[in-house]
This record gives sequence, C-alpha cells and structure tokens, in this order.
Amino acid sequence: MPEPTTTRSCEDCFFTAWSFCLKVDNLWSRVYTVTDSEAKTATHAVLAAVLRVRDGQLEALLWRRARKPYAGSWSLPGGILEEDETLEESVRRHLAQKVDVQELSHLEQLETRSEPGRNPARRELATAFLGLVPTDADPDLPDDTRWHSLDALPELAYDHEPILLSARDRLRGKLSYTNLGFALAPAEFTIAELRDLYAAALAHRVSATNLQRVLLRRGLLEPTGGRRHYGQSGGRPAALYRFRSRELRITDQFAVFRPPSGGPPSEAPPTMAR
Repeated sequence: MPEPTTTRSCEDCFFTAWSFCLKVDNLWSRVYTVTDSEAKTATHAVLAAVLRVRDGQLEALLWRRARKPYAGSWSLPGGILEEDETLEESVRRHLAQKVDVQELSHLEQLETRSEPGRNPARRELATAFLGLVPTDADPDLPDDTRWHSLDALPELAYDHEPILLSARDRLRGKLSYTNLGFALAPAEFTIAELRDLYAAALAHRVSATNLQRVLLRRGLLEPTGGRRHYGQSGGRPAALYRFRSRELRITDQFAVFRPPSGGPPSEAPPTMAR
C-alpha cells in the first residue's frame, strides 16, 4: 500500500508564510539602514557674524583657527551642529564656549551655504547667523579672538568673508526699515551718540536732526528724563533717550537710509527714500 500523504494544516502554512515575511522585512531593513547611513555624508556647521560699533567703526568678532584646514587664519566663530540641538541653540553654545560671548542683543539666521567645495576637508553645509552686541558691552575674549574693523579685514578662511559682508549688508538694510538700532545702542544715549552709531554702521554721515525726526516720528525713541553732562567745558547737557522696545519690529518697510548728496558732507542729512 502507498504511504499515507501528510497533510499540513492551515495553521502550519500561516506560520511558514509569516516567518518568510519577517526574514524579507529584516533584510530590507538592513539594506535601507545602510543606504540611509551612507547618504548622510555632509556635516552641518553653524557660524556667527557678530558685529558691534566701537570708536566710530563697525567691527566683527573673529577667531584664529588652530587646526587644519586654514590653520592660523582668521574665521567666524562657530562649530558643528549636534544632533540634539537647534541651529540657534548650537550657535549660542559655540559663542559661549569658544569666544565667551554669552549675551547678544540680537540674533537672526542669515543664510545657508552648501557649495560642495566650501570645506576642503569634508562635505559640509554651513548656516550663518547675524549677531549684534551693544557698543558698551565688553565680552571677556580669549587670546585667539579679536574685534576687527570691517574696513581692514584680514584674509578669512573658507567662504567667511562673503558671509560677513552679507551680515553687514543685512544690518544696514534693517537699520532703515526696522528699529534694529536698539541692538547696537546702549540702554541710554544722546541723539548725537546714536547718530554716530548709525553713521558707523551705514558708512556715511548722518544728520542728528534728521535721525531724531525720523525715529521720533516712528515712535521708536522716548526721553528718559536724564541728561548727559560733559563737564565745565563740554557744552550744554544733552537729553538722554532710549528705544521704546528692544525687540525687532518693522517700522517702515519701504524706507532706505541713503548717503547724503550735495553740500558739505558734515552738514548734509541722509535721504530717506521709499
């Protein structure tokens, strides 16, 4: 007699098929993981173009690199973005740890650079920020960090010079149509002192009378009630003002501070164009 045929139950067939699907799923998971890992070849850096006005000049904070590439060259402070932090958290951390800048009066994202060859050592994206420090602030800088006038910049590493000039242009533009002057100014100031800050940042002469008229008309300034006394031979005491708000807001989106045209440079006011 022929041997009886063994009949597999539906339950056996189900478990066999389920086991096979698990093996296929695990195989594709390993393939996907390897592919995803290999695709993440670019690191992400954050950079800070930190600016201030001091002694009539717009200055940038730079630090000298100690490692290759560009060892010994000046660069913008920054570093690698960690997995557990946002871009802003990262740039604030690097500023605090590397150059001891812990308080900024303003910080905003500027641009992201993704040129494949911008870092000769590796594929790297870089997101740059504009940071501002008031004129009366003096961070305790390490030995490898220094303020440099934007009129006399050293040769900078990577693509940091165009990033820095982009930050300068962003600042100049926003001084025209926002209240961003608060980030450069001390808590209290005279109109003449504020005029000097604007002139240094804009790189052209500014009329104190015209600046006062524009900013008061926009409701950005208010008198403190105090006066600046210059001593017996320093002239009349000057009224002190402050910005009503130290948070960024748009005040006149079409306004532009233009350089003076015609007349003696020391007397000609800037043109407000729309």
